[in-house]
Amino acid sequence: MNSLRALLFGSSQPALKAQETEEEIICQIPNGQFYLVRPPLSPKGASQQIFTDAAVYVRKETRPFEYTLVVQRAYDEEDPELEEETDEHTEETSFQLNGQLHLRTGVAAEGRALIAWKVPDGDEGDLYEFICGDKVTQTDAKTFLFEAQRCQYEAEYQVPRATATEEDLEEFAFDEDPPIPPASPLYGPDLSDLTRSIDDSLDNMVSSNNNANIGVKRQQTPVQEPNEPDVFSPAEPPEAPEALELYAALPAELHVFDPAPGHFALVEDSVIATVTEVGKWQYWLQIKGKDRVWVSTTVQADMNPVFDFEMLSFVFNHFSPDGTARSWLLRFQNQNLLEKFQEGLMQAIWEQLNETKWQKIQDKEREYVLDAFNDLTMEDAPPAGEEQEEEPEYDDEDEEEDQGLFRGEEYDPDEEFDDVDVQGKDADMNSQLAVGYKHDRSFVVRGNKIGVFRHNPDNKLEFSTNISKLEHPTTGKKMGNPSKVMLHSEDRDLVFQSDTNPNKLYRMDLEAGKVVDEWNVHDDIGVVSFGPENKFAQMTAEQTFLGVSNNALFRVDPRVQGNKLVQSDLKQYATKNDFSALATTQKGYIAVASNKGDIRLFDKLGMRAKTSLPALGDPIVGMDVSADGRWILGTTKNYILLIDAQQKDGKNEGKLGFEKGFAADQKPKPRRLALTAEHVAQFFHETGKPISFTPAKFNTGIDGAAETSIITATGPYIVEWSLKRVLRGMKGAYKIKRYEDEVKADDFKFGSDKNVIVALPNEVNMVAKQSFKKPTRESIMGNARLSGGRKSSGRIGGANSGRYKLGRDDIVDSPY
Repeated sequence: MNSLRALLFGSSQPALKAQETEEEIICQIPNGQFYLVRPPLSPKGASQQIFTDAAVYVRKETRPFEYTLVVQRAYDEEDPELEEETDEHTEETSFQLNGQLHLRTGVAAEGRALIAWKVPDGDEGDLYEFICGDKVTQTDAKTFLFEAQRCQYEAEYQVPRATATEEDLEEFAFDEDPPIPPASPLYGPDLSDLTRSIDDSLDNMVSSNNNANIGVKRQQTPVQEPNEPDVFSPAEPPEAPEALELYAALPAELHVFDPAPGHFALVEDSVIATVTEVGKWQYWLQIKGKDRVWVSTTVQADMNPVFDFEMLSFVFNHFSPDGTARSWLLRFQNQNLLEKFQEGLMQAIWEQLNETKWQKIQDKEREYVLDAFNDLTMEDAPPAGEEQEEEPEYDDEDEEEDQGLFRGEEYDPDEEFDDVDVQGKDADMNSQLAVGYKHDRSFVVRGNKIGVFRHNPDNKLEFSTNISKLEHPTTGKKMGNPSKVMLHSEDRDLVFQSDTNPNKLYRMDLEAGKVVDEWNVHDDIGVVSFGPENKFAQMTAEQTFLGVSNNALFRVDPRVQGNKLVQSDLKQYATKNDFSALATTQKGYIAVASNKGDIRLFDKLGMRAKTSLPALGDPIVGMDVSADGRWILGTTKNYILLIDAQQKDGKNEGKLGFEKGFAADQKPKPRRLALTAEHVAQFFHETGKPISFTPAKFNTGIDGAAETSIITATGPYIVEWSLKRVLRGMKGAYKIKRYEDEVKADDFKFGSDKNVIVALPNEVNMVAKQSFKKPTRESIMGNARLSGGRKSSGRIGGANSGRYKLGRDDIVDSPY
């Protein structure tokens, strides 16, 4: 079995689930995608992708003159989630190899080779198609076909295949058959692949319509609850302003997310999507059908634009004039059209955010921006043998949800949950979280108070004390609420910034429970963000720390007289760079990001950046760096950038971008971590708000503890990415946990990736990462929603949306 895996994929590739028998492989194509393609008017519905990653090979059986054509799904022995998938095609699909298959080769999209054959006992025109990987040449495919034809000859005439002549093999060439249709035509495949992760295991609630003119499953417009807006009947949109310049005008299908069954439904099969410039740094998106305009709106980053190149789709969120939240999907006929639309839209968003014309930046920077929104594959994925095993599935019944609570001054840790007023007796909510490194404590800001929680050995939080009514160290007057916090000096101090004065910082002595120092940083330089001197400085007695203003990076030393900014370590820029966040490595290298979206890497203060990564346009609201400086995280509202800072070749091979600058044409392309299109739509429906991530963080720890996970939150959801899966290029490599309230702040417990500390408006929890689930319809909606226990919020779909179930093949054709 191992030899077969190595033959097909090599030792570093995912393994095949092969039979535990000796097999003789005659010929093989090691990687590709496997489709069932039906004619456009097939009464059985649309085409579908069976395996996203597979191999095809010809196997010689033990019986004489018998061969089998086998398509086998690639799987990862260390990834139990793949084995949870259920499908009629399971792990392997095989066919007796003979002339009845009409095996032949062709050319798919982008010039990729394909192998096609008839579906045994299928309807007229049904085909199986294996789209070869991009490294498989046409010659490879023809060689595969030649060897397969020789095997067919041997099976037919029961003589050794080596005796077959070219004339003999012409019997098994089917060049006169109809042309091979594309595996992903505009009107062919349904969107079940796009939505199947919402819940593969739920029953199919949509019945097939036998109307031969439809050719795919049809859904009736869902019955709406009273006072619920109709997802299929948006209010008349505003008229588009006069266009100054056309950025894109392309044909597509238009779909809308229907929350009742939980998938995208076809609204109109032929619309024109246009992107135009309508004013100074103002842009417009219009989607116009045959008889009406469906969408007409300003272009902005809050649309949560998601491009899915596998499904040739673009998804975005939008509030109609009637206040209804909708997720729309444009599906294009081919990748070229999608790329043209993407470039036009991203140009508009980028120009709006940067107030700079797209043509004024260099070609390399434009490529960098566009590449960040494509499905990139990270380099240097770790060998399978070096990866840790996945954690076992977690039983929800074992989880104790409320492991620590902080509901204001009146909180009593001995009270029962049901006896506590969940809103507290004050009007404040939890807002900031600081997790201790040196000692097992977490600190939560609630208005003008700070709650202290102990991390118990059984990985639960215990309320310790409440530091209330922060007072000014000299005047004794009540201070403003802390807006940013940082643990300092072996977790004995809490440095914070008040929401009333950006030029001053304050030190709270946590052991004394009071504010003891006020530090004026600089008379003319405000503090936008601050962080430790190095990643683990708070575990030491280090007194200095770093800060950024709109256009400066500097060191703060509380021991100096007067202003605390160290003038000799100031790096100030003449122009407003709009810095927004910073992070440091264990060696003290510094990453600084801005609201423009660019990232600068420094080896030390007071010097020019060694590397400057171009701006994607979206403001970066949070930064983190792995301890060794290899990986950089930059958080925007809609997505997270994961950047490999290690140089791969050239004279600086092996060096980090902090140490030596990248060549202009070798700057690292970021990996863009975002929710998949269907999850963006489902999240948007559930919350009525666009995605807005909290600053993403790696798990971290000393003594060489490796970063394995990334944590962030949006609305009531915590989202955790597996770094291992991300580096493999797996789509949707994340799990989620839903709460009923919005997550205000989150972070890993120090020294482990197994537990996450979560601050909700009126609660503080430590939750086991094992309790996170794959994003399915049930896990996204949450237990209360599925049971009908939550009231409708006035969004589309109504309170009954949770009662619908989605099957694997549920795609509807519901032209309005």
